[in-house]
Amino acid sequence: MAVLVTRPEAQGQALCQQLAQCGIHALHHPLITLKAGADLPQLLPALHQCDLLIAVSQHAVTFTHQFLQSERSCWPTSAIYLAVGQKTAHVLSKLSAQPVHYPDISDSEHLLALPALHAVQGKSVIILRGNGGRELIFDTLVARGAHVSYREVYQRVDLPFASEACVATWQQAGVDTLVITSNHQLMFFVSQLTATSLSWALGLKLLVPSDRIAHDAKALGFQTIVATGSAANPDLVAALQP
Repeated sequence: MAVLVTRPEAQGQALCQQLAQCGIHALHHPLITLKAGADLPQLLPALHQCDLLIAVSQHAVTFTHQFLQSERSCWPTSAIYLAVGQKTAHVLSKLSAQPVHYPDISDSEHLLALPALHAVQGKSVIILRGNGGRELIFDTLVARGAHVSYREVYQRVDLPFASEACVATWQQAGVDTLVITSNHQLMFFVSQLTATSLSWALGLKLLVPSDRIAHDAKALGFQTIVATGSAANPDLVAALQP
């Protein structure tokens, strides 16, 4: 087995190292890089006035935390904290020193099923995210009567690549498995491929964190798809072990 890991930066490097420790060959090819988001300078004081705070990823947490430190501010103590996944919840709880609610399955649908998000009419909700995504959370909470606003605290920047040269390298390495952890990265990956390269890619075993991304991957033509229920590296490693 050889696995192509497309996670950005440190998370992708860490996943490759963990797979190597399990005797699984992995190649790292990040599809995006990350930088501070446009809404960070305006994050205060709205952050300290919200009733519920939702973090959609670890990146949303870490970029927010770095900004708060630079402003010599701190995480609010009166808000209810929620995170889409367990790993994001762990990081958020550690940095904010607050309890964090999260679903067993790391997706928007299961987050919205949490009791903390049932009676939200008239509540102020802030969603910490990148540039785009998680519209289902926003739309559903608005329909439930909440006052919801996005805060773009980090930005994903796509990293274009020459597909024919890259695919030749991946084929030579025996890549048979692909890890993609967001719908945005899935669509970008496919958009970069030539028809011949796409035909090869669709034959790979694809690991994604949620049923929603799996559904989109199937619509693109992927045949063998595993929804791991989480984007955390330990869960991805477990899913990749024989």
